[in-house]
Amino acid sequence: MALDELKAALPDYAKDLKLNLGSVIGNSDLPEQQLWGTVLACAMATGSSAVLRELEPEAKSHLSPEAYQAAKGAAAIMAMNNVYYRTLHLLSDKEYGTMRAGLRMNIIGNPGVDKVDFELWCFAVSAINGCGQCLDSHEGVLRKAGVEREVVQASVKIAATVQAVASVLDAEAQLA
Repeated sequence: MALDELKAALPDYAKDLKLNLGSVIGNSDLPEQQLWGTVLACAMATGSSAVLRELEPEAKSHLSPEAYQAAKGAAAIMAMNNVYYRTLHLLSDKEYGTMRAGLRMNIIGNPGVDKVDFELWCFAVSAINGCGQCLDSHEGVLRKAGVEREVVQASVKIAATVQAVASVLDAEAQLA
């Protein structure tokens, strides 16, 4: 099982990550599609080949082909949007925020899966990529759709744990 492989690969100093990986993914209350779409989108967002190699096959086995593609699409579009909108937020000259982005984002309007699931995946990826403007936007859409705070929190806990596991494994690979 991918989770067991990742947990086994973590060094002793990252014991908390081992435990968290088991709880936020292995014992999640999220519906299967929300859970594994979040896991896949976050694994892609980390940029860690070790994490993606372990989590992608399991995610794929739990997702429909449409959800699999949409989760990957969420990671892809947010990789672009998070840089763009984080930059607008950080610039002192707020005039840039009034300018038309001119970037294609069609998948957001038609992701091929339930809009709430896609928004949840975009939210989690935005947490990894550190874009406050995107976090606020996607959280607002989720809450307006009636998604409970606990669901939103569950997705960010997955994002935080997957990112931390990726950071440790990549650092350990550099030290080896």
